[in-house]
Amino acid sequence: MDQPLSGETVSKEGSARRLDSWKEIAAYLKRDVTTVQRWERREGMPVHRHVHDRAGSVYAFPSELDAWLQSRKPRLGEEEKEPLAPLPGDAPTGMDVGRRMATFSPQVRRWIAVSGVVLLALLAAAYAITRSRAANGSRTQIRSVAVLPLKNLSGDPTQEYLADGMTEALIGSLSTIHNLRVVSRTSIMRFKDTQLSVPEIAKTLHVDAIVEGSVIREGRRIRVHAQLIRAATDEHFWSETYDREFQDVLALESELAQSIAEKVAVTVTGDEKKSLTRARPVAPEVYESYLKGRFALSTSNSKAGIEEGISYFDDAVERDPTFAPAYVGLAEGFNELGTVFIGAPPAETRPKVISATRKALELDPDLTEAHVLLADILQKQWHWADAESEYRRALELNPNAAEAHAGFASWLLCQGRAEEALAWAQRGRELDPLAVSGTDIGWILFQSRRYEEAARELRSVLAVQADDPTALWYLGFVLIATNQPGDAIPLLEKAASVSNRSPGVIGVLIRAYAHAGRRSDALRLLEELKTRRKAGYVPSAAFVNAYLGLGENDQTFAWLEEAYKEQSNILQFLKVHPFFDPIRGDPRYADLVHRVGLE
Repeated sequence: MDQPLSGETVSKEGSARRLDSWKEIAAYLKRDVTTVQRWERREGMPVHRHVHDRAGSVYAFPSELDAWLQSRKPRLGEEEKEPLAPLPGDAPTGMDVGRRMATFSPQVRRWIAVSGVVLLALLAAAYAITRSRAANGSRTQIRSVAVLPLKNLSGDPTQEYLADGMTEALIGSLSTIHNLRVVSRTSIMRFKDTQLSVPEIAKTLHVDAIVEGSVIREGRRIRVHAQLIRAATDEHFWSETYDREFQDVLALESELAQSIAEKVAVTVTGDEKKSLTRARPVAPEVYESYLKGRFALSTSNSKAGIEEGISYFDDAVERDPTFAPAYVGLAEGFNELGTVFIGAPPAETRPKVISATRKALELDPDLTEAHVLLADILQKQWHWADAESEYRRALELNPNAAEAHAGFASWLLCQGRAEEALAWAQRGRELDPLAVSGTDIGWILFQSRRYEEAARELRSVLAVQADDPTALWYLGFVLIATNQPGDAIPLLEKAASVSNRSPGVIGVLIRAYAHAGRRSDALRLLEELKTRRKAGYVPSAAFVNAYLGLGENDQTFAWLEEAYKEQSNILQFLKVHPFFDPIRGDPRYADLVHRVGLE
């Protein structure tokens, strides 16, 4: 049995089962070298590289090739049927050139030969200079990277959580480097199993370089392969494979992040380097539970899926109460339970989010995600100054964090600073084009009463994701505000359907029915909300929107008082929300704005 490597990278001595050249790889796959090189470029075949100053070498592992080949068999079979015809304008063959040369005199042939040698020498020199300048220039231009989802080469779909978790961890480590813009996990996971080329992905994400790689676990060891690709040229300019005990996985992630930072020639400060190198060993069972929790949260929008994630984080914390990332996972899970589409009571979820984030920050004060989560809850509880401090701390720790930009934009919006809010959100989208979505921008534009622009943003989201409940819901708000309730109704009905009849959506649908003259339908839905409230929690905001739409102001204020008691999300927007315009002149409204701290 092969002995696992204990040094920095996998070596020939450490793995007798390694294929050490294109020729050996081709022989193993029973193909020619040209074919396997094409597979590596076009199909992501797992070939590793050591890049040296003067020469490059390739190698591959049979186990990885077998797993890759199994997943690509149908596609490769089709590809091999396609003839590789020469392109128009291809150079003539040597035989063609020889026949033509024979027609010239000896003197002309000598002149052509000498001229050809000189021309080739000049072309070679020019090519070398151009390549050198291009390489030097491109090194200085890499200031942004995207880590594509690492491939799971275990051959076991149940190990997918490991590849996704390692991807997220590497993104997190790289994100601590101020001078490097790193695209978030939210954006990256949309490219899992994509057929797009590296340049196409890089163009979509506005990055200079792409990191791609693979993960395979064998018993208590883990092997990670990663390579850097220049976005503009599709050039693979660094590649490495790491083999570690699973308990050293955090150190592996940190070392990999340091190597990438070094290869893209980005400046890493002393504090950032210290942060990258402080990783400690973690028990395999703790990290397993943590990664499974992250996977459950990222792959499910249901209450059951979120609760499954929380249970994994609980297990990780129970096994190791000092593992800070598990507390962040707990906070994210409880925060998700409190969203309008899941609907757990704020009194139940918010204290748990605050407790988990504070514990995480006690263990590691530099966790950007924990600061953003804490800021979000403090904002919803109207602790405006404390929320601002947490957002600014998150931005100080990671100026490239798109989620911190989006959160701070929301804070500014609540203060009535809509233009600043829009600028911060747009900056977040520039940093991470898919993480700060059109729904975020559309909501700010709606609150700014820029309805046409808001509708355009939200429709652009729906053009790609037709069943996005948030985009459908927000577009319903916009259409009601522009006196188009009839057009809003089918969108809101669809949003209610795909969100398991979220009370928040139904409250706005009641308003749409009322404004469209369908009062009986509005009252029918209002009775549904009342019945559901007898059986369980229904947000007060749903009744606020319903009674606003029905024009029953006294009932509206009665439910605003209930919203005040539960610190409803809707009260963040008292200063700006267009739906409150009909009651802004009421003294009861001014008193409520004062109590929420938004004067």
